[in-house]
Order: sequence, then C-alpha cells, then structure tokens
Amino acid sequence: MYTQILIAGFGGQGILFAGKFLAYQGLMEGKEISWLPSYGPEMRGGTANCSVIVADTPVGSPIVSNPDILAVMNLPSLDKYENEAVPGAKIFVDSTLIERKLARTDVTAYYIPATGMAREAGIPTLANMILIGKLIKETGVVSFGDIRKGLEKVVSARHADLLELNLKALEAGYNYEG
Repeated sequence: MYTQILIAGFGGQGILFAGKFLAYQGLMEGKEISWLPSYGPEMRGGTANCSVIVADTPVGSPIVSNPDILAVMNLPSLDKYENEAVPGAKIFVDSTLIERKLARTDVTAYYIPATGMAREAGIPTLANMILIGKLIKETGVVSFGDIRKGLEKVVSARHADLLELNLKALEAGYNYEG
C-alpha cells in the first residue's frame, strides 16, 4: 500500500489537524507515514493544505502531487486540486461550503455536508473530522477500530475536553450515508 492523501481548505478549518490525526493513526497501526503541512501567510482565512502519505514501505518524498484521496473544504481548493487527483481517486467534498459537483467522471465523489452536520451537532469547529470519518470509512486507509489512539496523540492535554467531541465528529462522518 502507498496512499497519497491531500486535504485542503481555508486556514482555521482544521486542515493540518486532520492530516496530523491521519498520520498519527497510521503510525499507531505500524504503517510508514509522512505528514507535510502547508499554509499561506494569512493562516486563518488563508489557504491551507496538508499532504499525508500512508504506506507499507518507507516514504521517499513527503510531497503529494497527484493524490489518491482528496478531501476539500472550500471551493478554491476543489478548483485547484480536482484535476491533480489520479484517475480512480476518491474525492471528499464538504457540500455545505461547496455547491458545485465535480467535473470529472473518472473519480469517485463523496459529498458530505460536514459543516452543516457539525453545526447541527453543536460542534461547529469539527467539520474537518466529520469529513475525515467518512474518508476513513470509504478508503480504509487507516482502521476505525481504535481511532482513540491517534486522537490522543494530536489532542493536547490542554484541550483534553475536545477528545470526546472529536470522536463524536469522526463517528458522525463514518456513519454518514449520503
């Protein structure tokens, strides 16, 4: 297995956190991983993306140019990265914030109203994790069985109260049928 993942959106949407979680979850499962964050100088409101590679063999380069899995949380990210994904890629779209459908027919699209679901669940800042929950279910890139281990590595002790909320968000995305 050698899976290249790109997660993209605005700064402040938890893009880097989501990627870091996937990387740690893969690491906890004994996989080879790479996590490479990238963000514009504006941070909140600017662009942010995160490259994650989960593999069975050592990762040579952390750069993801043509993702197997793409998760986008805003329209500029979809516009920028849609055509970069490999044929057969799985693309996860936050359909609350992105109204258009994919132009490509050689990929599998998943439209998840993650931001709306997060708002309704009372966890408005965790749309990122709802999207990641669905990504895990549809790709199997990491196991959902023991996601607490990966979360415990990325949720700081200072924010321990957010651990259960992140689990709730991941489960909501994992169980979303749409």
